[in-house]
Amino acid sequence: MRISFRKADLEDIYFLLALRKQTMDVHLQAAGLETSEAYHLSRIKEHYQDSNIILCDEQVIGLLKLSALEHSVHVRQIQILPEFQNRGIGAMVVDLVKRRARKLKLPVTLNVLLKNPAKHLYLRQGFKVVSHNDLEYQLLWLDKPETET
Repeated sequence: MRISFRKADLEDIYFLLALRKQTMDVHLQAAGLETSEAYHLSRIKEHYQDSNIILCDEQVIGLLKLSALEHSVHVRQIQILPEFQNRGIGAMVVDLVKRRARKLKLPVTLNVLLKNPAKHLYLRQGFKVVSHNDLEYQLLWLDKPETET
């Protein structure tokens, strides 16, 4: 299984809309958030320049929206088609993000909805919950955990 990426272009909007509905509606509803097509499209278009299509053996299977910020590499979204979930692909994508962050000597940050089971993937990948609000957890991954002296 080979995972690769390509920059999203405008022709990907309809795939991304269908992907977002399939992967996020249940979690957004559980959080009491909107699931209208207009809302989904606004979130898809937000930071669109940071959108990368995930390919598995050249087949389009998901989205990685990743931003290089001043103080972190920030994962804005990871979404994988349901039929490709639970195959280790999410972990592979997160490993590639961590590899990039290591090269940039930056931590990785992300937010995950409180009831989204993807939190468990991130915790297994070494992320720590650093804070939370009524909607989501804020997570952090550091290449080398700080040690007390």
